[in-house]
Amino acid sequence: MAPLNQEAIRSLASFKSVPERPVVSVYLDVDGRRWPRFADCESRLERLVRDADDRVSVERTSASEDLRRVLNHVRGGLDRTRTRGLAVFASADELWEVFELPVRVKDQVVVNQSPHVRQLERVVDTYPGFGVLLADRQRARMFVYELNQLVDRSELFDELPRHPDDAGDRDRGHERSRLEAAAHQHLKRAAHIAFEVWKQHPFDHLILAAAPELVNELEANLHSYLKDRVAARINVPAGASEPEITASAMVVEEQVERGREAAVVDRLRSAAAAGRGAVVGLPAVLSALAERRVESLVVSDGYEVAGWRCGGCSQLAAKGRTCTVCGQEMELVEDVIEEAVEDALLQSCHVEVCVDNADLDVIGRIGALLRF
Repeated sequence: MAPLNQEAIRSLASFKSVPERPVVSVYLDVDGRRWPRFADCESRLERLVRDADDRVSVERTSASEDLRRVLNHVRGGLDRTRTRGLAVFASADELWEVFELPVRVKDQVVVNQSPHVRQLERVVDTYPGFGVLLADRQRARMFVYELNQLVDRSELFDELPRHPDDAGDRDRGHERSRLEAAAHQHLKRAAHIAFEVWKQHPFDHLILAAAPELVNELEANLHSYLKDRVAARINVPAGASEPEITASAMVVEEQVERGREAAVVDRLRSAAAAGRGAVVGLPAVLSALAERRVESLVVSDGYEVAGWRCGGCSQLAAKGRTCTVCGQEMELVEDVIEEAVEDALLQSCHVEVCVDNADLDVIGRIGALLRF
């Protein structure tokens, strides 16, 4: 089973088939909490395959075979202990890629000349990897989550030195100094462990959980790579249960992600209003992609609209039918937004999929931050 990351998505986006052997892209919600009976998932997929089969032309019979192959794969069963969404990509004997995802996806079947990757991009963008570092004076715990699933857990316990009850004032002062020194050393070790964990499981954000008198020192001890990733602090004790830690972290991570998206959209709006560094609206974005000027593509989740692609120069356009670049006749595409996402990935652009962002919707649901 393939791991889902940006490299895997870019590799899929770069795959192009020939007309007689198109790519079948299948997404299926298999969440056991929503669909307790797996037979219901199979029935939904059967309907999707039947509908897609009706749309497949006689010249593209390999797509029908690939649809049956996907259906048989699902009928063979899935371990839904951790799998809530399924994505399968097939093209004759040239492509077979399966992603079992710990998050839900929207049921969808697309038959096209390249894999339909926007849902995968949304998953990666919506659920970035993050870490949680909890610490007190003796205990430290590090958790790493990928796609909202715990993938790594580390523990550290440094027992503080004990002082005799009958110690005098001078001795008690000395022992307090020893205790403070031991606590300082413990926080350094906790920060070091966090960095070692990050090297094994790199993550985008770090959430800190420590008492107010410790959290500043804990952050100061972090490696600079981790300091740059500190996104929030939560009031959760180091000895909290794993479900409590996870629940608190998920709430904060959701807030962080929506805040980050809002900041990107605000930057986009400001730059576009100033007339430099950004464009908004579909025609301007497609033109910037054609000129390879896009640094980051910003698009509203769920935005779909038909458009055009030139068979000669591959130019995308909101309106057809004659290409404004080379003058050749263009072909209608069902979802030009998906085509734009694929082009952006192939140009090594960052793609930002924004969820429920009214400010982005107002300016056309799509925009681009430019390289030049």
